[in-house]
Amino acid sequence: MSIYYVNNNAQSNGDHEVHANHCRFIPMDKKFLGFFANCRDAVKEAKKIYSQSNGCKICNNECHSS
Repeated sequence: MSIYYVNNNAQSNGDHEVHANHCRFIPMDKKFLGFFANCRDAVKEAKKIYSQSNGCKICNNECHSS
């Protein structure tokens, strides 16, 4: 299990990126999502806050779609 956060600031395309705790690109302005077994569940949780959420290309590449 990993700790996940969602960036409170959207990317230029409108996505709010979901990061694992170990990501080197984890933002300062973030919201704690919780402990999840995989990034898919973390992104699903983030979409409850920001409907346009996406996995970070670096730390959650399998959940990155745009």
